[in-house]
Amino acid sequence: MSESQQPRHAAPNPKHDVKALRTVQFWALPILATLALMSALCALYLGGILNPTTNLRHFPIAVVNEDAGPTGAKIVDGLSANLDKNKFDVQVVSHDEAQRLLDTAKVYGEMVIPPTFSSRLREYGESALMPGHVERPSIAIYTNQRAGTLGSSIAGQTLNLAATKINQQVGQQLSAQVAAQSGGAELTGAAQLGLASPVDVKSAVYNPLPNGTGNGLSAFYYALLLLLAGFTGSIVVSTLVDSLLGYVPAEWGPVYRFAEQANISRFRTLLVKWSIMVVLAVITSAVYLAIAHGLGMPITLGWQLWAYGVFAIIAVGVTSSSLIAVLGSMGLLFSMLVFVILGLPSAGATVPLEAVPPFFRWLAEFEPMHQVFLGIRSLLYLNGSGQAGLSQALWMTGIGLIIGLLVGGITTRIYDRSGFHRIQGAVEMAIAEAHQAQHKSRTDTGPKHGIGSADKADTATAPDPAKATASAKAAASEPAGAPDAERESPSERT
Repeated sequence: MSESQQPRHAAPNPKHDVKALRTVQFWALPILATLALMSALCALYLGGILNPTTNLRHFPIAVVNEDAGPTGAKIVDGLSANLDKNKFDVQVVSHDEAQRLLDTAKVYGEMVIPPTFSSRLREYGESALMPGHVERPSIAIYTNQRAGTLGSSIAGQTLNLAATKINQQVGQQLSAQVAAQSGGAELTGAAQLGLASPVDVKSAVYNPLPNGTGNGLSAFYYALLLLLAGFTGSIVVSTLVDSLLGYVPAEWGPVYRFAEQANISRFRTLLVKWSIMVVLAVITSAVYLAIAHGLGMPITLGWQLWAYGVFAIIAVGVTSSSLIAVLGSMGLLFSMLVFVILGLPSAGATVPLEAVPPFFRWLAEFEPMHQVFLGIRSLLYLNGSGQAGLSQALWMTGIGLIIGLLVGGITTRIYDRSGFHRIQGAVEMAIAEAHQAQHKSRTDTGPKHGIGSADKADTATAPDPAKATASAKAAASEPAGAPDAERESPSERT
C-alpha cells in the first residue's frame, strides 16, 4: 500500500467497542491513581510549610560579645541557656567570623553586644541617683535576608524575644543594685521605669537586598525556571523527536498520523535528544537572563549566571530524557517526582531547611532543586562565593549530569543489544494492511469476473492474515541496525 493510501486514523476493533467503559476497573484506576498523587502532593507541600517554628532544628544564630565588662558574658550564658539547644544552634564568635557567616548565608541573624555595654549600664544605674547626661546601653540585632526571607524573620523574632527577656533580667538586677545604693530611698516613677527596662534593643537588616529581588524570592523562582526548562524541555523534545522519527503518533486537531519510521536505534535517538537539549540550554539561559534584566532584577555576575544556567538545564534535561528513554511513559511521572514534586518542599528557599521536617532535610542532600537554588542564590545575593553554596551546586549538578548520561547511555545500549527495538504496532499494521488489500482485490476483480472467478481471484491474490502476522513478528524482532535493503515494510511483505 502506498503512503498516500495509508489511513491517518487508527481503525477501531468492532469487538472492543464500549464494553471497557462498563467495567469498574476502567473508572477506578485513573481516579485512584490521580487521587493518590494529589494526596501525596498536598501532604508533602502543606506538611513542609505549616509549622516552621515547631520543626526548628539546629537553627543557626551568631552572637558577638565585645563587652569589656562582665555583663556581656552573663547575657551570652543566659541566651544559650534560655534557647532550646535542639532547636537553635547559638554560635558565639568574633566580629569577623560573624561577618563571614552572614556573607556566606551560614547564619540567619546575629546579636552584637558592644564593648561599652557594662560601663554604660553602670552609668545608667547611677543616673537614677544623680543628675547628668547618660546613654542607655544597647544591643544590636541583625537579620540576614540574603540567607532567606522566612529564615531571617524567624531569627529576628527569636533574638528580639530573647532580648526582651534579657532586658527584664538586667533591669531587675540593676534596680536591686540602685536600691541598695540609695539606702532604701524611694525613686521617682520615671527612674523606676527606666531601670526596669534599661537596654535599648536595636534591630536592623544586615546588607539589605536591593529592589527587584522579590524580598529574597528571586533566587528561588530563577532556580525553579531552570529546573522547568530542563524538565519540561526534555518532555517536549522527546515527544517531538519520537513523533518526527515515526515512533509515536502526531495529533494536530483531528489529524492523527504516523511519520515514516526511521531506521535508528534507541541509543542514537537519545543522543539526538541530548544534543537538542544542549542547544536549547544555551539559548534558554540567555533568554532568561535577558528577560530578568529587562524586568529590573539586579544581576552583578551575568556571565557566571548564564553559564551555570546552561549547566543546570543540561543536567536536568539530559537526566530527564534518559529517564523517559529508560522507563518510557512512566519516565515522565518519575522525572516530575524527582525534579518537581519532591524538589519544591526540600529546596530550602521559601522555608529554611532547619524549619522543615527531617524527611525534607534528608531529601535536600541530593535533590536537584536545592542544589540549583544554592548556586543561584550565591550568584545573585552572595557575590558568587563558593562557601555560600556555589561549590556544592557545581559538584552536585555535575554528579547529576554524569548519572543521567550513564543511566541513559548504558540502558539504551542494553535495550538495543537485547532486541527491544522501537517498532510499535508492526503486527497490527500488517494485519490491517492485509485485510485492506484483500478488500481492495475483491473490489477490483468483482466487476470483471463471475462469482466463481472472483472467488478464485480472492484465493490467489489475497494475502493470508496469518502469514502477514508471522511476517510482521519477524520484522519486529529484526535488529534495528539492519541495512535498509534487507528490511521490508509490512506492506511490502504483504
